[in-house]
Order: sequence, then C-alpha cells, then structure tokens
Amino acid sequence: MLFTAGSGATAAADPPERIVSLSPTATEMLFAIGAGDQVVAVDDQSSFPVDAPVTDLSGYTPNVESIAGYDPDLVVVPDGQVRKALEDLGIQVLVLPAATRLAGAYSQIRRLGRVTGHAEDAKALVGEMRADIADLAADVPDAGTRPSTYYELDETYFSADSSTFIGKLLELGGFDNIADEAKNQSPGYPQLSSEYIVDSNPDAVFLADTKCCGQTPQTFGERPGFDALTAVEDGHVVSLDDDIASRWGPRVVELLRQIVKERNRL
Repeated sequence: MLFTAGSGATAAADPPERIVSLSPTATEMLFAIGAGDQVVAVDDQSSFPVDAPVTDLSGYTPNVESIAGYDPDLVVVPDGQVRKALEDLGIQVLVLPAATRLAGAYSQIRRLGRVTGHAEDAKALVGEMRADIADLAADVPDAGTRPSTYYELDETYFSADSSTFIGKLLELGGFDNIADEAKNQSPGYPQLSSEYIVDSNPDAVFLADTKCCGQTPQTFGERPGFDALTAVEDGHVVSLDDDIASRWGPRVVELLRQIVKERNRL
C-alpha cells in the first residue's frame, strides 16, 4: 500500500504508475513536480497544462465506474465523496481539499511529491514559490495607507474576504479588502450588493469572472453607478484569468504578481 489516504501520505517503495486527478489544482501540481508522465486521466475542468490528458470525468459528480475504467493505482480527489467506493475496489485515494492559505498549498505539493516519488522535485518547487512570493511581497510599497479593493468572483457580486486564500493574497499584495466590512454576511465568501460596492468606492477592482461570465473592465464600468467608481475612472479594473485565480497551485505566484503589479500602479 502506497499510503493511508487520510494520513500524511507516507511514500512507499513503488510510486503509482497510473494516476487519475479529479482536481484541476492537483493536476497542475502533479505536472509541476514532474509526475505528468504518471497521469493517465484528469477531470473535465483540468485545463492546464495543455498536455494534460483531459477526459469527461467530473470532479463535481464523480462516477466510480468511469474512474475505475482507467485502471488507476492512485486517484486524487478534492473531497471524500467517492473515497470509500474507490478504496473498496482496491484503488488508493488521496483527498486534497482546497487550501486555505499558502502554507496549505505548499504542504499539498510536498505531499504529492512524497506519494508520487518526486519528493525532491516538490521540495524544489515549493522553494521556488516561496522565494518568488517573498520577492513580490518585498516589492509592495510600505505606505501609511493601503488602497481598497473589490475582488469579484461572479457578476452577482460574490466576493472573498480576508479569511480566504484570495483574501490573504490581497493582504499580502498591500490592499484593504472591502468585503471585510460587509455586514450580516457569513465569513469567507460574502455576496455584496452594487450599492455596497458604490458606497465603498474601491481604488482597484479584480475581476475573476472573465471566462465564466464574460466580464471585462468595460462591462464592469457600464453597470449602473459604476462609472463614477474611482477604480473605473482611474483605470484600475483588472481582468484576471479565472483558472489562475481559483487554483491554489504553482500558478498562485502569477496571481500575486498581478495583484502586486496593480498595487504598484496606484
């Protein structure tokens, strides 16, 4: 047995040869640590890297028979909904839920490295990410005041506060997050209103709904009342790649780079 799925994923002598990934974040991690040749199938949302073996497998509604059809010796999943059924078939399962902070992302990369036989590659990747992120954080102006920002997850105004992975990146990038002051909202991903955003008048806006929802700086500025927002008037509405902005793997460095770049423009 390679490892106990719910444990720290201790590696054994023989790493898996046929991996199925049902998590886009895990897919990116696997390829980044050099385990791509061991991956035989990935879910229908795993769009990066381009040579990942994309299938019609779903990570949201996984089908045990379809997964087993790829004859995997390891399946990486974002939650435990099919874990027992796969383990009953003798298939090893590794559950990697969405990380809530950078340390969690680093831990998952190292864990995948141990399980797949790429421990040193994973360690090196984490080291590179840490160094890049430290350099970016050091480039943030040490100003007395921090500009405010609105981070849009979709056009119905769902956002992310500072308790989330996204929120921590915004804080690291030198921004105050208007979602933190939203009242009568559960922590994490509050749904704001257009009136709240107008009243908050953010200095910068990040749109993480460009692919899913067709949002652009132009469509954002055309919403009622938004043309008078400081971010719109001064040209600080930033289009993000939805995929990069929602996967806490190696490309999180790219997301932080965009955040810091915009901070330095203010």
